[in-house]
Amino acid sequence: MNGYVLKMIAIITMFIDHTAAILIPSDTIAYLICRSIGRLAFPIFCFLLVEGFIHTSNVKRYLLRLGLFALISEIPFDLAFSNKSLHYGYILQQNIFFTLFIGLAVICFMSIIDLKFAKNVFIRKGLDCLVVVLGCVLATVLATDYEFMGVLLIVAFYVFRFNKFLLTLAVLLVNVSFGLGLQVFAALSMLFILFYNGKRGHQGNKYIFYIFYPAHILLLYFISLLPIFN
Repeated sequence: MNGYVLKMIAIITMFIDHTAAILIPSDTIAYLICRSIGRLAFPIFCFLLVEGFIHTSNVKRYLLRLGLFALISEIPFDLAFSNKSLHYGYILQQNIFFTLFIGLAVICFMSIIDLKFAKNVFIRKGLDCLVVVLGCVLATVLATDYEFMGVLLIVAFYVFRFNKFLLTLAVLLVNVSFGLGLQVFAALSMLFILFYNGKRGHQGNKYIFYIFYPAHILLLYFISLLPIFN
């Protein structure tokens, strides 16, 4: 299973999840089923983020792209999930690009630390832990989507990328730490990730996810305004 197929699985399951979150009443079976399916999306995106980091030739550009689309996506995100274009005062919650941005920044700093302090394991591990904690705190304070769990998941995919057993265990533990509700279904994403063959696959528009994210949320918001959903 190549990277393109994984990305399509993540996009489709994300769309199913957001359709339920925005349009389907939360007290229905359809809502629970769709939201359970949607739990697969985020871990796959985290995995692809780490793969992108490892293979990118320009991390700064990668970070800039995530930051730019985090800003672009915020108004559609707020409209769809809180029915407000912007929150006044304390910002209630930030979209997933903020989480991905923080997670990428964390593993970027970790890679620099690991290279600079390669011969001093205590300093290296200590600084790595500090960076992870700071990233988790920042994600929690900003109330990014998935908050600290999102950052930990990205770190897990980076740290345990060479050990499938430890990676699977870490993904399971991180998702369970978020609660024993629907989030536990996120661990099933490993059934797809473990079959990744290391190839990028179809070279379509690399911005498809970046564009699709705010576009589909905005579309679902406008659909939610129809009389049938009110």
